[in-house]
Amino acid sequence: MSDEEGYYQEEYAEGDGYDDGGDGDEYYEGQDYQEPGESYGDLEEPEPEELAPEDYQHDEYDGENYMQPEFEATEEEAEELVAAAASGDLESIDDSVPAAMAPKNYGSADGDEPPKVQHASMFKGVMDGFGGGGMQGIIGEIQNITGGGGGGDGGVMTNLLASRALGGMVEKAITTAAEKFLNVDPSTGAIIGAIAGNLIFNRGGCNNSLGGIGKMILENIMNGKFRRDITPWKPPVPGATSFNLDFKAERDRCLREKRLFEDPEFPACDRSIYFKERPSQTIEWRRPSDIVENPQLIVEGHSRFDVKQGALGDCWLLAAVANLTLRDELFYRVVPPDQSFTENYAGIFHFQFWRYGKWVDVVIDDKLPTVNGKLYYMHSAEHNEFWSALLEKAYAKLYGSYENLEGGSTAEALEDFTGGLTESFDLKKTEGQTVLAMLVRGFQMGSLFGCSIAADPAVKEAIQPNGLVRGHAYSITALHTVKISRGDQVLLRIRNPWGNSDEWNGPWSDGDVRWEDVSEDQKRSMHVTFKKDGEFWMAFEDFMREYEEMEVCNLSAEVMNEICEMTGVDQTCSSSGQNVQWKEVQQDGAWSISENTAGGCANHPRTYWHNPQFGSRFRVTNESVEHDGKCTIIVAVLQKYRRELRVENKDSLPIGFSIYRTPALSEALDEQFFRSNKCIATTPVFIDLREVTVRFRSEPGDYIIVPCTFEPNSGEQSS
Repeated sequence: MSDEEGYYQEEYAEGDGYDDGGDGDEYYEGQDYQEPGESYGDLEEPEPEELAPEDYQHDEYDGENYMQPEFEATEEEAEELVAAAASGDLESIDDSVPAAMAPKNYGSADGDEPPKVQHASMFKGVMDGFGGGGMQGIIGEIQNITGGGGGGDGGVMTNLLASRALGGMVEKAITTAAEKFLNVDPSTGAIIGAIAGNLIFNRGGCNNSLGGIGKMILENIMNGKFRRDITPWKPPVPGATSFNLDFKAERDRCLREKRLFEDPEFPACDRSIYFKERPSQTIEWRRPSDIVENPQLIVEGHSRFDVKQGALGDCWLLAAVANLTLRDELFYRVVPPDQSFTENYAGIFHFQFWRYGKWVDVVIDDKLPTVNGKLYYMHSAEHNEFWSALLEKAYAKLYGSYENLEGGSTAEALEDFTGGLTESFDLKKTEGQTVLAMLVRGFQMGSLFGCSIAADPAVKEAIQPNGLVRGHAYSITALHTVKISRGDQVLLRIRNPWGNSDEWNGPWSDGDVRWEDVSEDQKRSMHVTFKKDGEFWMAFEDFMREYEEMEVCNLSAEVMNEICEMTGVDQTCSSSGQNVQWKEVQQDGAWSISENTAGGCANHPRTYWHNPQFGSRFRVTNESVEHDGKCTIIVAVLQKYRRELRVENKDSLPIGFSIYRTPALSEALDEQFFRSNKCIATTPVFIDLREVTVRFRSEPGDYIIVPCTFEPNSGEQSS
């Protein structure tokens, strides 16, 4: 996610990521940490206790432990990215102010009381603020937002990005304002006046086949209307040379000098492939034009959804890539359309990833690992399409080598692709009204939703009698209510990315008799169509019964605004209910043994207060405050560079954090405060994932976030 943003989470809340160690069958599970004798997943803070005065004799606070250390690539520290998001304007305190307060007990003479909010359960309190609570309160909220529900003409509660609305708007803009295209042919997507680089180098190639969104984004890039705040990628490995590669400058230089680009940072050699285990096959690096006659970067159509895994155990990455292709407006943020194998071709390409709070531009050459003349790693089903293979190479460069992509979680890659926070919920362990409440709040804030059914180990993507497919990802594109004889019926609109006739065939499916009781006006307002296009409606109860997992990708206001800038579509065109968006703040720090900022978890009260302390002041707009005066907040801690440190046999640390309410942000909290005050929210387990998250609800105010490792002195010298 870009600067000043941050609400991030590992997709699997208790470590249930997955990895395919070569053939896609190996299951990866993060390790949970607990003290002997404690119940699984619980980490209780010590009860406040009376201490003798000598127990508080510590060195005088000098501010260093609580400031935000500047990260240096040569420092072998486990860094954490602390991010807090609230449904409103969220501001961090001034960097010059120590991010903590003086020791103070709640309930003292000045009348301060601890807030009554969620402590350990991420769902506790989620139902608050729905006007009376319960399912009926949520349904009433949906009807208020959509302008009717019942039998009226209210609009559908949807997400501009998740539905087909954005594509339609862009296509209309292209049709009605084609004369405004000055740099791109609106009919073909070709760059006007581009140099035929493939002819210069006597290599075959085809122009990109772009859809409407791709054409519009390309035009806005070429005419300068969209300029992204991007940072050149720099190697994080100590001692590695950075060439500060600028894509356009390097491409122009190569075209002038009539030479194909060769990447000095990620050369076509063994160290770019592996650091530990040599591949079993002999690898030869080839450019796409040495593999096929007419390579093409992007092929529009169904085949681009069909990404194939190669010899690398990175199915977690493939799952994220497949999801990325479902949203052109997100896809072209990662795969810029200003490059091809024809126009200005010089053997150089670039891809853009969210990198610990900033978007970075990763420049590569187009030499790819092959065995017997065929791509060895990720590739597209269409043999002449190469965006997927090149994206994987850029991602491998981002993390140091192809081998460094072995094993991971889909959420990790989704975060790198979108800058959003991805959460995952087990529908079989979550109450229906809780899920519906999260859907309502998420749609209001522009979040993207997906759902799935566990795969049948014996059958890949098995189609069930009800039309749903196991082991397959779906998108939830809309939410509405209709009036039926028994009362209000909540409906979800769900889309199968295959876009074909494989659809739900149960109640409220296309052409179902129940639709006869819904007025034509309301069906039009809900955009109800009966086509074999993969999109269908189903009752919320059926959704809860049939699906097993729901994923949420929370996109910030900055992401949404950038998409609108890229596409030229005014965000106000989105449907009602999206006037409230996530606002974020991000801070960096380090657990450092040498700086005495690695205090361990609250089980170690004498050192716990040494951990970095980050202060955030949650300020919200009136629209963000819910009926009970609270707002939704998501806090996440992300540890940096652990994947890259695999070359030094260093794995992710078991991490967690706690959040404390404070009357003011003035100076550091000491041991007395933490012994005397309970946190208002905390991670239920410590786990060795890249990122951990807590969602909670509370009143606007001042908070302290204390990220920590499970054991003290874990950090720069930990393995």
